Amino acid sequence: MKHISVAAATVAALLLATASPATAAGATTIGDVQRAMETLAKTPGVVGTIGGAYMDGKPAGRGTAGSRLLNGKGGTIPAGSRFRIGSQSKTMVATVLLQLVEEGRLSLDDKLADLLPEVAADGLVERASEIIVQQLVQHTSGIPDWFHQSGSTEPAFDVFDFTTYHRPIDIVKMTRGRPRTGEPGETYTYSNTNYTLIGMIIEKVTGHTLARELDRRLFRLLGMTETYQVTKPPESITGPHGHGYYPDSTGALRDVHRFNASWGNGAGGVVSTTHDISTFRRAFDQGKLLPPSLQAVLTGGSAQQGTGLCGGKLKGQMLGGSAPGLTTLTFSSADGRQQFAISITRSTVDDNAIVPAMIKTVEAVLCTTA
Repeated sequence: MKHISVAAATVAALLLATASPATAAGATTIGDVQRAMETLAKTPGVVGTIGGAYMDGKPAGRGTAGSRLLNGKGGTIPAGSRFRIGSQSKTMVATVLLQLVEEGRLSLDDKLADLLPEVAADGLVERASEIIVQQLVQHTSGIPDWFHQSGSTEPAFDVFDFTTYHRPIDIVKMTRGRPRTGEPGETYTYSNTNYTLIGMIIEKVTGHTLARELDRRLFRLLGMTETYQVTKPPESITGPHGHGYYPDSTGALRDVHRFNASWGNGAGGVVSTTHDISTFRRAFDQGKLLPPSLQAVLTGGSAQQGTGLCGGKLKGQMLGGSAPGLTTLTFSSADGRQQFAISITRSTVDDNAIVPAMIKTVEAVLCTTA
């Protein structure tokens, strides 16, 4: 996950995650979700938006605004439709990895080179013999990110290639020659490559695909019947859903709802709904998926920071995800009783207005009695 303040005005271009532990008990009632979605949809660059609030696992309000397609076309997005959750996938993937640790099938101290000798060969991942599993989970490995071109905010891959399958090892190879971001275990620097490698480790240890392990250990267990991990193109979002847009080299907006599934892998390949992602967050926060010591690996790292919502009164965690054409955000109270999930499709690369607007939306819904 990428841990940043909820007051931050920008989101990483792909597979972001924000976190905001706060300092007091959360709200007990839910504001008008439909009205909040209508306000959010007025933000420049937003095409369509859906949101769902849940209390003790029961629906407490949902809404939809904007449109399914660009320029007001296609009607509104069904409020219960699926969407890509971006880096919110990382918590799910890490949960599976940590379950394997709990089962004794690997250790947090295991070296990357021992688990994946293929990435240590020829120095593909520098210092792989020093990097341990826990550093991958907590983004302290120093391994550079594959997503961005060096020295640029532009993607390092063809956003509009919806058909070419890229193996995880090929994605890792994109980082060859890029400078490390720090010493192993010393500096928090968000890198999607960490979770590409974690996905590879899960598949190596279990002998199964990451998609199968996520389904078996989380989705079926929790009744997340609308959720799945995309793996190879042209697999996309099932059912009516919102379409996001991204400018090509001429500046023309192109539909990217078929975003190439192979780029996600362990870094962000899950498709879900506001209900299902809230179901996962509730189970995670209530300690139903991991023992406290392993859950703390994800929630208690030194990289975690943030500002409380509702004037610092609302205690919980807010995670987000972003990819070309979309941004998602989910708040879950510390006790796991209360969740609010938002998905927006967008027509702009710039998140400077969108992310603060999404955070204000969360506060508009959850801060009514906080």
